[in-house]
Amino acid sequence: MSSRGAGSGAGVADRVTAVATSGVPGAAARAREEGPVDLRLIPPALAVWAAAALALGLPGRWVAAGSVACAAAALVLLAIASGGSRRAVAPARSGRAVTSPESGQGAVSAGGSHCASSVGGKRTAVSAGGGQAVASAGSGQGAASVGGSHRAAPAGGKRATGSAGYGWASVSVGGRRAAAVGAVLLCAAAGGATAGLHGADVRRGPVPGLAQEHARVDAEVRVTSDPRTTRPGVRGSHSTPPALLLNADIIEVAEPGGHRTRVRTPALLMVSPGGDRAEWQRLLPSTRLRVGGRLSPPAHAGERLAAVLRVETEGPPRITGPPTQVQRAAGELRSGLREATDGLDADARALLPGLVVGDTSRVSPELHDAFKATDLTHLLAVSGSNLSILLFLLIGPPGSALTSERRGLAPKLGISLRGTALIGGALTLVFIVVCRPEPSVLRAAACGLITLLAIGTGRRRSLIPALAAAVVLLVLYDPWLARSYGFLLSVLATGALLTLAPRWSAALQRRGVPPRLAEVLAAAAAAQAVCAPVVVVLASRVSLVAIPCNLLAEFAVAPATVLGFLALAVAPVAPPVAELLARVAGWPVGWIAAVARTGADLPGAEVPWPGGWAGAALLAALTALAVLLAPRLARHPWVCAAVALLLVLVVVRPPPLTRMVTGWPPPGWAFTLCDVGQGDAMVLAAGEGAGVVVDAGPDPRAVDRCLRDLGVTRVPLVILTHFHADHVRGLPGVLRGRSVGAVQTTSLDEPPEQAAFVRRTAASARVATLRAVPGERRRAGPLDWRVIWPSDGPGAAGAAQGPNNSSVTLHVRAAGGVTLLLLGDLEPPAQRGLLHSPAGLPRVDVLKVAHHGSAFQDAGLLHSARPRLALISCGADNPYGHPAPRTVDALRAAGAQVLRTDTDGAIAVTGTGKELRAVGRS
Repeated sequence: MSSRGAGSGAGVADRVTAVATSGVPGAAARAREEGPVDLRLIPPALAVWAAAALALGLPGRWVAAGSVACAAAALVLLAIASGGSRRAVAPARSGRAVTSPESGQGAVSAGGSHCASSVGGKRTAVSAGGGQAVASAGSGQGAASVGGSHRAAPAGGKRATGSAGYGWASVSVGGRRAAAVGAVLLCAAAGGATAGLHGADVRRGPVPGLAQEHARVDAEVRVTSDPRTTRPGVRGSHSTPPALLLNADIIEVAEPGGHRTRVRTPALLMVSPGGDRAEWQRLLPSTRLRVGGRLSPPAHAGERLAAVLRVETEGPPRITGPPTQVQRAAGELRSGLREATDGLDADARALLPGLVVGDTSRVSPELHDAFKATDLTHLLAVSGSNLSILLFLLIGPPGSALTSERRGLAPKLGISLRGTALIGGALTLVFIVVCRPEPSVLRAAACGLITLLAIGTGRRRSLIPALAAAVVLLVLYDPWLARSYGFLLSVLATGALLTLAPRWSAALQRRGVPPRLAEVLAAAAAAQAVCAPVVVVLASRVSLVAIPCNLLAEFAVAPATVLGFLALAVAPVAPPVAELLARVAGWPVGWIAAVARTGADLPGAEVPWPGGWAGAALLAALTALAVLLAPRLARHPWVCAAVALLLVLVVVRPPPLTRMVTGWPPPGWAFTLCDVGQGDAMVLAAGEGAGVVVDAGPDPRAVDRCLRDLGVTRVPLVILTHFHADHVRGLPGVLRGRSVGAVQTTSLDEPPEQAAFVRRTAASARVATLRAVPGERRRAGPLDWRVIWPSDGPGAAGAAQGPNNSSVTLHVRAAGGVTLLLLGDLEPPAQRGLLHSPAGLPRVDVLKVAHHGSAFQDAGLLHSARPRLALISCGADNPYGHPAPRTVDALRAAGAQVLRTDTDGAIAVTGTGKELRAVGRS
């Protein structure tokens, strides 16, 4: 066999190995995969990354000085390495002897002459330019020719030293090290300089200074992203409506004095669109707008943004320039996909556009939380797997990149190899345009192409240099990626799939796991192992269901993605066909949503973990320890079974076992005041696994967690005392995964937007709503309660004005005869009206203090009720000063034991009579 070309070292050996194994099907790929990993590009990639990340937060002069210093040092080192190379090459060109290692003799000849060197006492001959070369290493012999002649690998296990085309003989180890360090410093200089220029762009012009002054400006902007919706928040009793966020470049700004300046400064637009939300949401990237508003600095220093512009202009957006034709076409495709999904159920309608093109405008906060708890949020963003799936259909199964005309759709359509490559490139370009050419999409495209190359060639290890090169190019193109956690997660996940996953898959297969299952298990475990520490930095929690949920969702991702892209492609020309494809795609998408919701509903789906980089380092160390111990544990099946059972118990958390381990909830609890922050949420025990919920707090996750910990799966009735956000916004958490009989509310629909939210949320869960009637009595299991306010007595109408004073107030008799008074947020006028109502106010065992223990309390009511236990629900470090010291002192003076959720955590009431007590969880 013969092979033409030039090279040395590992390159020659790779080609020799390829020729030697070409006669065996698949042997070449396996031999290449078993070759050494080329890590030479990793230090330059890390240098570019680190330099860019540091430079973006430093003053310009420091960045310039550091870049010049690195560049100068790099040039010096490269010059040293180049000089050493010339000195080594010169004797080889003259045909003089060069070396005689280990007392042997050596000679080098160029231009076709014989050259020999002694290695380990044996003679090695190398010919450059067409002559013969003979090598003897150990006990074997080998021949190598560079320039077109015969060559063979050394038989004794050592590699012959060759000369390459121009008479290279040897480069000293010191020279190679100097060259490597010089390359790293040169890349660091390039990364720092590029980042410095991008950082200067952000700081240039009048906008940063105006932002520091919180000035009001009129500006013309160019939109650079699609609108995205913020989550609704809760501020005290009010809910902040969701705003729209748009990234934009300010291209002209009019300062308060009227002076106009042309600039190009990145900013974030915050819009409260009101009734014109639909028109704002239809804006496309590259659209130019005229807006007015107030500037403010970004939340964190060193961001890509120079300012945040809170738009104060009312009405629809004032468009001064239309979007480009490319963006308009991409927008029509995305809009067509949304319209094709209109007939699907809520989850599928929200997820399919997100899975295909990253359009998450319809994803509800509850569904997003479920994906976050199961670490499936990568499916809601454009990822490299989307592109890999599409190109995989074109090229074919693994190992077929070199024979693509015989695999995939390309040969069936009669497309040549060159045509296949062109179509693949065009498909990648369309993917970038439709999914928007934002940094995240460019990152996904680059990583997707790398993953595709790994699938097609089977050369996972040799693709590490390709991944490093992609990092270098992307960071130099957009240095802000160096500070992006998303970019870090993408690179880590891709690297894990190329390095760890093949080894772990092989280890699983050696233990009898089927190949396909082993590959899927290894890929999910490897990605989770390297990404979980970074997630800890962001979220201070660890998902225990991430790997199984990713495995279960993995099988539905490919069909959903392919069908979704087909619907996207045909929507402009055949909407009915697009709707049919979307309907079929709705099945796998619905499965993914079900996996996310089911996994998130498990009591131990996620556990808190120390945040920051210290917590990340701790998790990384434990993960490394687990990986090291895994081979030993695998030899002991009973140990593995015990670990698996323990993990299942931690995730499922059976109530009896949880109570035994944690002591919560205490046995025989009758009433629990949940810890939901600054708000109210209470649970009255109504039998095994059942509870009547009074108010839902401000956060669905908090009340859901409280009910899970109590083991409540059935809620006969939800009573919302009034419509303030800190009492009703958590309603979705109560409804999540539970059987709910009905939702009962006060008769005053104020604030109206919160009343509408409650009715809308209940209707979406198919739960009836009804009004509380003054004086009505109800029972549920051992519970008996009566509505004692609002009252229909004389003077009650005047006292029950406003949402707080219209709170549904309950007198409850719980199991064992424990009596409770739940006051909602009643203020003194209503408290006095309650005290003087015809029915009067009996003494009670437990008082839920009104309005989070504020100072607005009626002393007569506290004296009349004379509770033994006074419970206050309030948030830690709340800005309202709740509970008021005066209120706490008055309760204690009346003989009550006072407990509060900000210091005691969730509070449970248990026992009766003299055994009555309240237990705080903290």
